[in-house]
Amino acid sequence: MSDNLKSDGLENQIKGAAKEVSGKVRNAAGGITSDTSEQLKGKANELEGKVQRKYGEAQTDAANDNEKL
Repeated sequence: MSDNLKSDGLENQIKGAAKEVSGKVRNAAGGITSDTSEQLKGKANELEGKVQRKYGEAQTDAANDNEKL
């Protein structure tokens, strides 16, 4: 079980980090083009990615804690 939890956690960390980066890029592109809507969508993607990355970190931590038991 902890192997699945750990691999799911790592996957969520990677996908979350990618969403964060793409959100930052989208936000910056919106700033350059003065497109407020695009900036907001970028910030939303960035936040979504951060939440997913943190969730993945929690999964990995839980898997590591289970291995110690």
